[in-house]
Amino acid sequence: MDLKDQLLRAAEDELTEYSTDLRKIEKLRPKIAFRLNLSERQMLKEQLLAELTANAPWGRIIENQRQAVALPFWGLSGLGLLLGFLGSFWGWGIAGLGVWAAFSIQRWGWQLQARRLLLNTIEDVERRGRTD
Repeated sequence: MDLKDQLLRAAEDELTEYSTDLRKIEKLRPKIAFRLNLSERQMLKEQLLAELTANAPWGRIIENQRQAVALPFWGLSGLGLLLGFLGSFWGWGIAGLGVWAAFSIQRWGWQLQARRLLLNTIEDVERRGRTD
């Protein structure tokens, strides 16, 4: 696992805690400031920006509203389960596809949100480095 993946995992861990974005950034700052030098931070920042802008229109919506986007697929899976219990074999397939789609959307939004948090932390480290 390279350093980028480790920092993304740390950002995902911070997302699991109930706190403000500023608190999450404060907890991630030492991990970035001590592990990366200026050129590595700049390279990671460019990579994160490229990944976030690669799927700009849908990525931004899913990053901000991942649960609302996944909700119809959860409903579809529930309907599939109902049809499956009523004896329709294809209902089980609909339920499986609905669960897969909803889970994939929520996982993608979670990963995008972790990338955004890591990018905001890098920008905060750079901003504080200039003012110190």
